[in-house]
Formats: sequence, structure tokens, C-alpha cells
Amino acid sequence: MKHSLREKTKEKAHEAVWSVLPIMLIVLLLAFTIAPIPTGILAQFLLGGILVIGGMIFFTMGAELSMTPMGERVGGSLLRTKKLWIIVIVGFILGVIITISEPDLQVLAEQVSSVPNLVLIMSVALGVGVFLVAALLRILFGIALAPILFIFYTIIVILALFVPKNFLAVAFDSGGVTTGPMTVPFIMALGVGISAIRNDKHAENDSFGLVALCSIGPIIAVLTLGMLYSTDSSFAEDIIYEVSDSVELGKVFLQRFPRYFKEIALSLMPIFIFFEIFQLISLKLNKKLHIKICIGLVYTYVGLVFFLTGANVGFIPAGNYLGTVLASLPYKWIIIPIGMIIGYFIVKAEPAVYVLMKQVEELTDGDISGKSMQISLSVGVAVSVGLSMLRVLCQISILYLLIPGYVIALILTRFVPKIFTAIAFDSGGVASGPMTATFLLPLAQGACIALGGDVVTDAFGVVAMVAMTPLITIQILGVIYTVRNKNENTDKTEPEVFTVADIYADIDDDMIIEL
Repeated sequence: MKHSLREKTKEKAHEAVWSVLPIMLIVLLLAFTIAPIPTGILAQFLLGGILVIGGMIFFTMGAELSMTPMGERVGGSLLRTKKLWIIVIVGFILGVIITISEPDLQVLAEQVSSVPNLVLIMSVALGVGVFLVAALLRILFGIALAPILFIFYTIIVILALFVPKNFLAVAFDSGGVTTGPMTVPFIMALGVGISAIRNDKHAENDSFGLVALCSIGPIIAVLTLGMLYSTDSSFAEDIIYEVSDSVELGKVFLQRFPRYFKEIALSLMPIFIFFEIFQLISLKLNKKLHIKICIGLVYTYVGLVFFLTGANVGFIPAGNYLGTVLASLPYKWIIIPIGMIIGYFIVKAEPAVYVLMKQVEELTDGDISGKSMQISLSVGVAVSVGLSMLRVLCQISILYLLIPGYVIALILTRFVPKIFTAIAFDSGGVASGPMTATFLLPLAQGACIALGGDVVTDAFGVVAMVAMTPLITIQILGVIYTVRNKNENTDKTEPEVFTVADIYADIDDDMIIEL
């Protein structure tokens, strides 16, 4: 057991280091060449990077030990009740609780000055609750995902035509920030637990798509608020602390630790209480597994505290200052290729990405490799960041990029296997996590301020762009897989990726849940 834990820790440490190290090296290279950064801000960035690495190690281990098994067992237990009203009520409550628990939502609420924080948070939470119920019912009744996505994205486009432009970018950003490191592991595992009970050929395909639908609810909720509230172009600018020595550097981080200890505790508490109530009423897990899940929650808690402290205290100032410096250069266009390079590597540092990759590899028996998923996501995010920097430079409306992007993504759903559509739309929410909010968004904000643009209309929307482009790149990956499998298996009507479900066809439902 100790040996296994040691090996697991080494594996997670290796993943975390090689995920964050490229970003740190890129920033250092820029700092020592074309974009000088004050020593204090650079020191904050380096220390923040160390905390982010440590946080990723704890979080990924904790998610495997706690969030994933919790979600799978709750999902399986819900479906075993065979009572639709219980699935609807519990699914709605879960959606609301998990959304309120998402730390990035607090950051978004503070940016929208015209709407009270509580109003925005509860509206978004209700939106996620409703759409999580819709996602669970879709899995339960085996409804195709693509037509649902087409209907709701059409509604979003129609709503966007009647909303003030100052609200558009924030509304689309809300769909990304609510599917972060707290939400994704639990919701994805919930889908696996429910689909496993179905025990039919397409059950594992339908286990994906929950994150995709849960990303729609917040967009519709904030667009609706935009028609009810008037807004201005103000935003809450982050305070950058100038440190002159190592003692001040330590104080900056130590002063913020208590805040995140409290925030993450309040975020995890509703999930923990809900699970304990469910454990007493329905799950009744054995003592050993119950303790293992509780230990995993502690790992998750420590990981998120470290990660968010490092990202918010270390990465936000560096991203903001770097954007300002790059946009002030005579050749300001260079922020586009630099942004693309940063975007390519930064998605690897998103904690929830590893949860999605692991889930995809397990459910497809390795037919869809984590490596190919990661490359597709990186390419998608690189393109999105490049387009976002182009928006900042040229002050292009976000609708001119999002509407064509979503149209292409919806058209591609007609030509790829269902599982790729579901994974692609899940990937959008997964890729737009805390690293995007704490580095890429400040990068765009800094550039926008240097150019004298409108931060709310031009800089906001980075999260939305990062959430949109993977829908296209992952489905293009699906087209490649489909063509390759057709060439290799000309006598088969379906790609090999669909045959995994047959392995479970003769296994009892209870045994599937135990597995």
C-alpha cells in the first residue's frame, strides 16, 4: 500500500511539474528578453508556480480518491431508486450546491458591478441545477446530445441579440468558470455512475455530456440578467502588491492563505454534508471505503488551497503586467503568437483536464488516448488565445467569433461519432478553468489597458473563447478517428471505439457499480 501510494505520488508530481514548468519557462524567457518584469512580481510568479505544482499533486490524488467515487456511487444509487422525482430533486440540489462551491464563480461575481453578487451566483447556480437535471434525464432515457445542443445554443444566440454588449463576454465566460476543478470530477463521475446502470450498448457514450449541458445553464442565466440589469464598463481591477524583499514576499502569500482556507472549506462543506446524508440514507459504504473518500476530500482541500493561492497571488500580477508590457511594444502584434504559445501549454496545467483525460481513456479502453486528447485541447486553446489577443488589438465583438465557432461545432456533430461530440462539448468547460481565469484573462486585461480599450467588452471573453475552440478540435479528432477506423475495418459499420460497452453486457448491475 505504501509503495503504491509512493508510486502514485511520483506519477502525479511528474505530471504537475511538466504541466506548469513550460509556462514558467516562457514567462522567464520573456522577462529576460523583450518584456521586463519587476523583480517583486517575478518572485511572486515563481513562488506561485511552486504552490500551483504542489496544489495539482494533492488535487489530482484527492479527486481520484474522493470526488470520482462519490459521484459514481451517488449516480448509481439515484438510478437504482427507479423514482424519477427523486432523480430530479436530488440532481437539482446537487447542481446548485456544486455551483455555489465553485471558487471561480466568486471571482466572476465580483467583476459584474451592476448585479449584486448573490443575485448573480444564485442565478447561475439555478441554471446549472436545471441543466444538470436535463443532463441526467438525457442519460436515463438515452436521448441524443447533438439535437439538444443545437436547440439551446440557438436560444443563446437569440438571447445574445437582445443583451447589452457589456454583458455578452461576461455571460459566455460564466459558462466556463462554473465548470472548474470542484465541479468537473463530481459531475463526470455522476454521469458514469448513472450510465453504468443502464447496461446497454450506448450507455458509456451517454456518460459524457453532463459538463457540456451544465455549461449552457450559466450562459442563459447571465444573458437573462443582462436584459434585467443595466451595466457600465467598469470592472474590479486586481490589486498588485509590490514587494521589495523576501519577508514582504512571504507576507503577501501568508496574508492570502487564510482567505482561501476559508473559501475552499465553505465550498467543500456542502458537498461533504450532502455525501454524508446520502451515505446514511442510501449508499451505506463499508468503513474502509468511507474513510478513503474522506481522506481524499482532505487531499482535495489542501490541493485547491495551494493551487488557488499560487494562481491568484502569483499568476494574476505576472499575467497582467506581461500583457501591459507586450501591448506597449512597437511591435504589439507579437502578443498574438506569444499568447498562442502560452495557451498551448497552459491547458496542461488545468487540474480538471487530467480528470477528463483519465475518464476518456478508461471508458474507451484506451481507443481514445489521453495524449491525443491533450494535443487537441492544446491546439484549440492556442487558437482561442490567439483570437482573443486579436480581439483586444482590433476591438472585435466577441459574437463575430463565437457564433461562427459554435455553428462549425454544431455542423461537425453530424459527421463524428456521438462519443466525440459529448467529449468535445465537455472539453470546452474543462479547459476553461482557474489557470485561464488567473493568467490568460489578466494577460488580456493588461494588454487592453495599455491599448486604451474597453476591458469589459474587449478583454473579457477569453474564458468563453477557450471554452469554444476545443468543441471544434476534439470533433476534428473524431473525424480523423472515424476515417482511420473505416480504412482499417472496412467490413465494420461502426468504429472500434463503440465496442467497449459490449464488455459489460453480461455483467449484473450491482457488479458494475462495485467495479
